[in-house]
Formats: sequence, C-alpha cells, structure tokens
Amino acid sequence: IIPRPQYVGYSISKGGMENMTRTLALEYAKHGIRVNAIGPGATATPINDWADDPDAKAEVEKHIPMGRAGTPEEMAAVTAFLASDDASYITGQTLFIDGGLTLYPSFQNQWT
Repeated sequence: IIPRPQYVGYSISKGGMENMTRTLALEYAKHGIRVNAIGPGATATPINDWADDPDAKAEVEKHIPMGRAGTPEEMAAVTAFLASDDASYITGQTLFIDGGLTLYPSFQNQWT
C-alpha cells in the first residue's frame, strides 16, 4: 500500500487485493459470507533474509513506528479474529498488521 519506485508490479498487486476483497465482500454479503484480508507488515520469519541479521533487522525496524517487526503469532491472531464470530459484522476490509508502517510518511522518502 506504500508505493515504491521500481516496485510497480508489487504495488499493483496490493491495490488489486484490496479491491478484490471489497468486491467479493459485496458479492457474497447477501449469502452471509464475509470477506476480509490482512496486510501483514514486516514479519520476522525465515523467508525474510533480514530476520536473522541483527543489523539488517535494526534497519527494517527503525522505519516501523512501533519499533519492531511483527511475529507470525500476531498475524495468526488477527486472522483468527477476522474468522471468528467476534468479527461477524466486519466485511470488505483489509486490516494492516504492520506496527504503524503504513502510517509513517517519511518511510516513503527513502525511495524518492
């Protein structure tokens, strides 16, 4: 959701996912089916090469307002909430689990 130069394909896919979520929510609401998405931010997992490098991890985390990467457990907890009856009146939403990263305007400045 944060546009980045040289990442047009990635940016398009993120926007497409949000619009697909909203469109499917409209299509399926009449059947009692909710459609939501999560937008995970930086998450410390083995797939992210920075997760095991303290210097690289610090570089990533300095751009996150909450000052740290998320955990897989945090991503799972939000996903479980959205699938639960506690979220029974939520549909068509993308919930960003990113420690405030998408709120941080100066993050964009590093690429411009």
